[in-house]
Amino acid sequence: TDLAGGSRYGYTLLSVILISNLFAMLLQHLAAKLGIVTGRDLAQACRDHYSPRVSFALWVLCEIAIAACDLAEILGAAIALQLLFHIPLLWGVLLTAVDTFFILFLLQLGVKRFESIIRWIIGVVGVCFLVELWLAKPLFREVLSGLVPTLSAESLYVAVGILGATVMPHNLYLHSALARDRHGRTHTPAGLRRLLIASR
Repeated sequence: TDLAGGSRYGYTLLSVILISNLFAMLLQHLAAKLGIVTGRDLAQACRDHYSPRVSFALWVLCEIAIAACDLAEILGAAIALQLLFHIPLLWGVLLTAVDTFFILFLLQLGVKRFESIIRWIIGVVGVCFLVELWLAKPLFREVLSGLVPTLSAESLYVAVGILGATVMPHNLYLHSALARDRHGRTHTPAGLRRLLIASR
């Protein structure tokens, strides 16, 4: 979505990225509150409150969303490795798969250490993004104009792709489970209030 949106529409879809991130933050916050308050993740809450048929349909849709997002991320990583290091796409896909299993293996170090490693990786990505901005020297007048929502019939499909790649519905299931496992279930109103304020 980044490559297609940037190469075809320039700064036009920046508003979609901004709105998608705001939606993602809101939904992540609600998922965390669900895990903290109820002590159950989103999948368990769906099973408790919906019929088996609806729960099964939600599970199938979530599996499709996971497969679609993972496919995009693996291909994106393989394309990035090819652009940066001229590694063939097949080897890039294999390296990305090995990298994914390595990161999952790091969960054995414990949740707090794993989160510290992820924070460090996000920090590196943030620094790289700032360096790329400095090297690209974007036209800030056009960047600001791109924050004004303007969509055409052609750009709508890319905009929907950006929305799906940013919000990632299956991530809400994960985030509610992480919040539940990290904080456990606090039964006192004061404890719940403290955790909810900390999760903002």
